[in-house]
Amino acid sequence: MDLLKRSSYFYELPPELIAQTPSEKRDHSRLLCLNKETGEIEHKCFYDIIDHLNEGDCLVINDTRVIPARLFGRAVGREGEIETVLLSREESLEGECWKCLTRPGKKTKEGAKIIYSDELSGTVIGVLEGGIRVIRFEYEGVFTEILDRIGLMPLPPYITEKLADKQRYQTVYAKTDGSAAAPTAGLHFTPELLKRVEEKGVEIVRVLLHVGLGTFRPVKEDDLTGHVMHSEYIKVTPEAAERINAVHARGGRVIAVGTTSVRTLESATDENGIVHAFEGDTSIFIYPGVKMRCVDAIITNFHLPESTLIMLVCSFAGYENTMKAYREAVEQRYRFFSFGDAMLIE
Repeated sequence: MDLLKRSSYFYELPPELIAQTPSEKRDHSRLLCLNKETGEIEHKCFYDIIDHLNEGDCLVINDTRVIPARLFGRAVGREGEIETVLLSREESLEGECWKCLTRPGKKTKEGAKIIYSDELSGTVIGVLEGGIRVIRFEYEGVFTEILDRIGLMPLPPYITEKLADKQRYQTVYAKTDGSAAAPTAGLHFTPELLKRVEEKGVEIVRVLLHVGLGTFRPVKEDDLTGHVMHSEYIKVTPEAAERINAVHARGGRVIAVGTTSVRTLESATDENGIVHAFEGDTSIFIYPGVKMRCVDAIITNFHLPESTLIMLVCSFAGYENTMKAYREAVEQRYRFFSFGDAMLIE
């Protein structure tokens, strides 16, 4: 098996296993536990995660908050609806300027003005590679409050049902606005479960990665070495780096909640396994052959075939172990993707 070929990461998934809605209770999702050393698999419920955490370990969570970044409006002088998805704020430009995806693109050429509501409009001030538009927004009031009122959650394209409760696409610890998609492994935690984790003597450390829609973009190159990752903003504070390093120094494990936490930690860790404070963009691509320097265990969901995320999991757990676990998850009728069930790899 050539692990540098995209096609090696394909698996068959019946469409009915793609979860369209969240589980009734966050921590009642199923949990597939994979031992990456032995390949052994156990089937549990997510609230059993507490049994796999030890005093002295560290749980690293990504506290990004998804903004309701999907807007609908009309272009001045044009007929038909314009869909706009906010990707990332352009800090280098004056005003409230964002990189966005628009559809249909032919109606949003440079100079086009889009009316979203009585209190929000935008002007396309640039067109970038890949069809990305830079839009400067004009508004009355507080921009984030307007988004909360008129924006929709930018759910992945494989979710076709309407989300009844916006908060179910947020982690309970979401704090910093900026993501176009949720760090979905964290959706399984409840405040009560997190309290039990801390009471067991497990540290909870926050890092930040603002998830972009590039997460859902497929790998087009069959040779993985030719794939260029989307860049995403991350932040590891000096305090977070110090706490994580102290955990390793005393023999504890660093358990990353989600691939976003993995990518954040590995971007901020040097070749000696020391985590450093960092703030900026990362485009790290982790696939088999790329050695992980910090993470000892991962809590994650089940990912799309041929995606960079399943490649990351294969890098950590081993290719054969991962693909075997995915086949068993399909056989056992696990729910897949953003609102699906979870997997612990240790």
